[in-house]
Amino acid sequence: MVQAGTGSGQEASEPLIGRLVIVGIGLIGGSLALGLKAASGCREVIGVARRAQTCNQAVALGVVDRAVTDIGEIVGELEVGDVVFVAVPTLAVESIFSQLKDRLPAGVTLTDGASVKGSVIAAARNVWGQVPEFLVPGHPIAGSEQSGVTAARDDLYIAHRIILTPDENTGLAHTRRIQGMWEAVGAEVLSMPVAEHDEVLAATSHLPHVIAYGLVDTLAHDAENENIFRYAAGGFRDFTRIASSDPVMWRDIMLANRDAILKSIDLYTSNLDSLRNAIASGDSEHLMGVFTRAKAARDHFTTMLAKKAYTETMQAKEVTFVAQPGGSVNGDLRVPGDKSMSHRSIMLGSLAEGVTEVEGFLEGEDALATLQSFRDMGVVIEGPVNGRVTIHGVGLHGLQAPPGPLYVGNSGTSMRLLAGLLAGQQFDTVLTGDESLSKRPMNRVANPLREMGAVVETGEEGRPPLKIKGGNSLKAIDYALPMASAQVKSCVLLAGLYADGETSTTEPAPTRDHTERMLSGFGYEVLRDGPRASLKGGGKLTACQIDVPADISSATFFMVAASIAPGSDVLLQHVGINPTRDGAINILRAMGADITLENRREVGGEPVADIRVRYAPLKGINIPEDQVPLAIDEFPAIFVAASCAEGKTVLTGAEELRVKESDRIQAMADGLQILGVDAEPTADGIVIQGKGGNSDGAVFGGGVVDSLGDHRIAMSFAVAALRASADIQILHCANVATSFPNFAELATGAGMKLVVR
Repeated sequence: MVQAGTGSGQEASEPLIGRLVIVGIGLIGGSLALGLKAASGCREVIGVARRAQTCNQAVALGVVDRAVTDIGEIVGELEVGDVVFVAVPTLAVESIFSQLKDRLPAGVTLTDGASVKGSVIAAARNVWGQVPEFLVPGHPIAGSEQSGVTAARDDLYIAHRIILTPDENTGLAHTRRIQGMWEAVGAEVLSMPVAEHDEVLAATSHLPHVIAYGLVDTLAHDAENENIFRYAAGGFRDFTRIASSDPVMWRDIMLANRDAILKSIDLYTSNLDSLRNAIASGDSEHLMGVFTRAKAARDHFTTMLAKKAYTETMQAKEVTFVAQPGGSVNGDLRVPGDKSMSHRSIMLGSLAEGVTEVEGFLEGEDALATLQSFRDMGVVIEGPVNGRVTIHGVGLHGLQAPPGPLYVGNSGTSMRLLAGLLAGQQFDTVLTGDESLSKRPMNRVANPLREMGAVVETGEEGRPPLKIKGGNSLKAIDYALPMASAQVKSCVLLAGLYADGETSTTEPAPTRDHTERMLSGFGYEVLRDGPRASLKGGGKLTACQIDVPADISSATFFMVAASIAPGSDVLLQHVGINPTRDGAINILRAMGADITLENRREVGGEPVADIRVRYAPLKGINIPEDQVPLAIDEFPAIFVAASCAEGKTVLTGAEELRVKESDRIQAMADGLQILGVDAEPTADGIVIQGKGGNSDGAVFGGGVVDSLGDHRIAMSFAVAALRASADIQILHCANVATSFPNFAELATGAGMKLVVR
């Protein structure tokens, strides 16, 4: 036995576990030992290695407190609360299990770090006849091209993932002990079924090692490439770095996870053959499809790493706005492109015949979710780069089945409009979203689609996910919308592209008509007669050029900001003023706002203008109900303007606000009340008693308000701080990136005092 002279020095604290026995003192086991010792997480660390030299090294380096070459020397000392961590090559695990059979005292937990969990389960069953309750299989997703005890370090597992794959026989107390052990060294612990683990790791870890080893070996044996390594650039070096990993370990992994790895190799080989054929035949479009999809996936992966996020739903990190009081807004501003048009440009451009060029595309998360969905369905899309997107359309019937569910994040527009398009496809699809979107009603689009013959399944109470069965013949309907909704109208019309006959919608009040206008721009005839819009199925879309104007919904925050803050004067450039979207301008003007439209023009069938807004005292009004659908997304900001007006503002006929990203009526009323404003919600609106400003100009007090993850509520309360007496802290603001990714930057540049945490 080799023993350190000073001991572990851990007795003064209350360790998480008793002894930690490391069987195989290399990078993986040694780093766990160092990390746990640094965290005072165990009473003593004992190493087990085949060679005495390794034992001596481990003790001398302080990795372990003592070390032995025979596990039998120390197994009898173990007691309740101790942990044995087996960190040997995958195919050697069964030998260690055999040495431990019938020798582990009750209450000792056994775990491992092997990369293939199916082989560990099989080894346990071979030795014990079943998986014993004290075995917790695990796999640390961390490592280095260096190996051995000298490479061990105490921070290896910080912010890395540990996957536990407990069996149904595994005891809960043992699982919790191992989870706590890994969390003590800074790791994120996840749980996964054994089979799923081995399939995922085959694709994401084992296959890349196969490719790296194979590439280096190929070049090393090619006499004509003798200078390849001498002149190789950084890309080759980075890509092949993993070929320096332990060959014995990777030989064992390949043999232990053979079936899953072969499946991944076969898929990769098939795709590589397709790529080779595209290069040989000069198929530029196929190459662009592969490269753009791969770049988008890699960029997203890089973003996740930068945020230290690892969730299946790509959840955003927590963001809080702290809006400081006072200030004014001034200057020439260009807010991001219109979100509604950005969505539709991708959808219709993908279904068109030919190449569509888009300028001014909104690079927010909602519109990007739509873009990625069509990439997943085989459409080649270049960009976005500075708002420019090139879409290689596949025609109305050219979409392909996606490899899995289409995830659209927080975007209700993506989900509802896609539902209409997907109802007419020949393949099945599933539409999913984030936690917020998963609470929003979808029967409002599912029901008319079912009337058309589509098979659409929803979750509980008509909420996502949406499961859409392909291969159904759609029939045209004449659908009267029960409430004004551009998303529902657009969903039905888009499904009508695939229906037999003429599909029409009739809306109870005007809503945005971007779908009808853009369909016409793509050469598809849409007939409009007052509230009725109709089209015939079976036509085609022809590629075109699209210039997306600035989003009036985003511009509204600055229109309100300039209207309520003395000394303000802003010019909002190239804003879309579609008559189905100009309600915010009309309402603010009725309240006394100083708003002028300059340089009116038409771009791609859409009216555009530069909007000049100067500060002016506002007055409360009864908002005309005919303006409600024309400003449905802008009301959170308008509520802030109403709070700064003299007198009472009354909104009715806006029940649609109850089913947006949040219940915007209740959420805004709650926040305004916290800030000292008299705001009473009603079933279909709100009554706000404007304060008009006191002697120091303040309308709002300070406080903490919750945006409920609703981007428009978050930005509205940030604007309110212009007339506040103290800081307004706004919680859950990550989703601002969905529609206005540079809001904070633009706001502070214009004069608002906004801190992002």
